Amino acid sequence: MENLEKLRYPIGHFICPETISKQVRNSWIQELESLPKRLGPLILSLNESQLDTPYRPEGWSIRQLVHHIADSHHHSYTRFKWALTEDAPLIKAYDEKSWSDLIDAKTAPISLSLTYIEALHAKLVFLLRGLEEGQFEKFYIHPDGQVKVTVAENIGKYAWHGNHHLAHIQNLMIREGW
Repeated sequence: MENLEKLRYPIGHFICPETISKQVRNSWIQELESLPKRLGPLILSLNESQLDTPYRPEGWSIRQLVHHIADSHHHSYTRFKWALTEDAPLIKAYDEKSWSDLIDAKTAPISLSLTYIEALHAKLVFLLRGLEEGQFEKFYIHPDGQVKVTVAENIGKYAWHGNHHLAHIQNLMIREGW
């Protein structure tokens, strides 16, 4: 059996390059754009029991992962907007584990979040592709450790985030033979 760290981080942890080139940025934006097209077809054929299967021991179910992606990327979109419209804003963090225990994350149809992710990513990609070069250096401050996160770095974090959870689902499906 795979070790817990590999189950938790199947593609590894996000490592931001020191210099984020336009080419890297565009690659990340492409990953954000393609996430809905990769996620929906992967899970739409799953039954309710499969959707409620955790991707690892003590982990979220596929249903919770899908709703978490919608919630997390919603926060990300807001963080982009704050960074672009305010001077070094201190963002508000949220308790993602508690959010995943709410009824919408545990029982709502995945179609709600899939539709939302598709619309949200279309809007996010439109915004990111329309930015001027200097705007990628704008930033927000994350309250956990007072960490400065640039718009460019946030693109990478959320491209990684989508791929991270997609890998959770893909690996579970392979292990279960779905």
